[in-house]
Amino acid sequence: MLELRNISKKYKDFNLNNVCITIEDGKYFVLLGKSGSGKSLLLQIIAGLIHPDKGEVIVNGKYITNTKIQNRHIGLVFQDYAIFPHLSIYDNIAFPLKFKRLNKKQISQKVNKLAEKTGVVALLHRKPNTLSGGELQRVALARTLASEPKYLLLDEPLSSLDIQLRSELQSLLRNINKDGITIIHVTHNFEEAISLADKVGIINNGSIIQVGSPKEIFHNPKSKFVANFTGIKNFYNAIIISKNAVLLENKIKVVYISQRENGAGMIMFRSEDIVV
Repeated sequence: MLELRNISKKYKDFNLNNVCITIEDGKYFVLLGKSGSGKSLLLQIIAGLIHPDKGEVIVNGKYITNTKIQNRHIGLVFQDYAIFPHLSIYDNIAFPLKFKRLNKKQISQKVNKLAEKTGVVALLHRKPNTLSGGELQRVALARTLASEPKYLLLDEPLSSLDIQLRSELQSLLRNINKDGITIIHVTHNFEEAISLADKVGIINNGSIIQVGSPKEIFHNPKSKFVANFTGIKNFYNAIIISKNAVLLENKIKVVYISQRENGAGMIMFRSEDIVV
């Protein structure tokens, strides 16, 4: 289990604020938020590239906040892939294996197995500048998996891909997760989140504002921001006027069963819930 406990970080003009998340092993967790909300910064803190000003990163009860990157068993796939341009695809995937004291035969077997798993066998002898975005993403995944991470961090892995490639990569990511690797996937796309995630965390302006299953997030958003982000537009100011009625925007009376007889808040409903 990976736990972020009260993580805070001031980075340039941005602040992460007491972020708390618990991710169970083997799960597919999607961190969902708009650009500039702190998603990528949080990934880099988990990976160990950036140190938090406050808080702890904990894996299975062990505090790893100060643990070296190479000892965390965490792999990070960057949004821009970070493939070595001067190396062949084979050598890119083999790069992490050279630090494991494997012989050439063992490295070759491992590279070919990963290439087959990620669908890049035919690309092994090519250079990165000859590959498409989707192919580079697969290579980046293969290279990261070579280090056998327990946790795989993905920074907007589908953002630059067309619909067909996105669907193919989603299938690959599901299979990687089924192999037992915990995935933490950052995106701004809600549809992407609900198609992949076991659990979703919504982040806005450096703070986690809701965590739950995709169904829970979609059907029970805790704020107008979450509702709008998930595509719900029918969200209104409401005043409770009795135990069975509310007044929307001081204009429309709607039947609503409540335990309270007065008070104010907000109410939302979906278009498919309306019968005329």
